[in-house]
Amino acid sequence: MPYLSKIYLKDSHPQDFPFNLPFLRNGLDIRLKSNVTFFIGENGIGKSTLLEAIADQCNFNVAGGNRNHNYNFHKTESALSEYLTLSWRNKTSQGFFMRAESFFNFATYIDEVAEEDQRVLEAYGGKSLHQQSHGEAFLSLFHNHFQHGIYILDEPEAALSPQRQLSLLSIIHKLEKTGKAQFIISSHSPILMSYPSAEIYVLDDKIQKIHYKETEHYQLTKNFLESPERYFRHLFEDL
Repeated sequence: MPYLSKIYLKDSHPQDFPFNLPFLRNGLDIRLKSNVTFFIGENGIGKSTLLEAIADQCNFNVAGGNRNHNYNFHKTESALSEYLTLSWRNKTSQGFFMRAESFFNFATYIDEVAEEDQRVLEAYGGKSLHQQSHGEAFLSLFHNHFQHGIYILDEPEAALSPQRQLSLLSIIHKLEKTGKAQFIISSHSPILMSYPSAEIYVLDDKIQKIHYKETEHYQLTKNFLESPERYFRHLFEDL
């Protein structure tokens, strides 16, 4: 069973951003029953805002990293964390907040720390994350740094090819099957969302659980690959 069991919003909170996001207007009450949970939805709906608030409540660095990574390349502008409450089955201080958009800054921070102690790089494959391709650096982090705890991943597919996304699924499975790792992931990838037994929540005008094959990501990808010319006729009709 997952470490984190429930995410909910306090009854009394402001009405401005981010509390005016559609999926938050009627409050928030998410029960987590799987070790792997996906939050999906359109760009701008608030997935990253929600994940950042959860990471903040876990005392992880909201710029990316864990509670021991002390740098400030990114400062949260959201007040959501102040009004978010987490309920735990078995609380853990271990884990990591991985945000694709600021991973370059995290890699720079690790290089700066490694200037004083090269052993730091052992947790990232033995060499600078900047000396690896973007996708290799992501997988190096996942392979070498993830062990047990709660892992909050914001669009981890951003630098991963389809084959590397399959590698990430393998890593997730290896860790979560031990019962000592929980993953909360925002994603647009139908490959990642296919993870067996994962719970998927779509953020829209409300937040609701959805089956993998009912997601727009799955249906659109499947339909497009089966008949791309139908989409081309519509997309290119004015050309």
